[in-house]
Amino acid sequence: MRALHFHPFGRTHLLSLTQVRAPGAPTAPVAPAAPAAPAAEDRRPPGRARTASGPPGGTHAAGPRPLLSAGECGLLLIRLTFGLLLAGHGAQKLFGLFGGPGLTATGRSFDTLGYHPGKVFAVIGGLSELAGGLGLAVGLFTPLAAAAIIGVMINAMATVSGANGLWIQDNGVEYSVAICIVVLALAAIGSGRLSFDRFFPWRDGGWPAAAVALGLGGIGAAIALSI
Repeated sequence: MRALHFHPFGRTHLLSLTQVRAPGAPTAPVAPAAPAAPAAEDRRPPGRARTASGPPGGTHAAGPRPLLSAGECGLLLIRLTFGLLLAGHGAQKLFGLFGGPGLTATGRSFDTLGYHPGKVFAVIGGLSELAGGLGLAVGLFTPLAAAAIIGVMINAMATVSGANGLWIQDNGVEYSVAICIVVLALAAIGSGRLSFDRFFPWRDGGWPAAAVALGLGGIGAAIALSI
């Protein structure tokens, strides 16, 4: 016969009556108890950490995507700042807005730089800045907008600031280089969700979009410089 012996931590052992002795009786040899089976929660592959809750291995379900991320808002801020400022430069050349010289005076300046007829090149340069800047600001056809700006900046470096070194305090190429890099980076990164380009394949940028911006901008600048 066997008797049930209740362990204080909830495990039950079967003991034969011969193992239960009266007080003062000699102790009978007791066979070692078989090891208890591991609990279900401990039966896991070696090396896998136990997690307090959630799926095994520490994975967690993805939370809801935020409506607007900080990166998207930052990208919009860059586009608006550079795009609207560049569009303002174009409006200065074309319409004399914001204290600009206007088309006639800008045309004369282009004549002195070797662009003939100067007024035609003033229109081309002003429209490139205006349309390219607005395109960047609203995120529409960003690779083409970047190409228009890059072409204007290359011409400015080749004819105005290139001979003056790097820094803007000496009328150098610093400003034009910075503008080129920013708009090229925007073409490579893409204009983000807060743009009209979100409906087009080039919304996420990439190497092809960057190549279009740099290639068309360089070709346009080369044609303008060779005429």
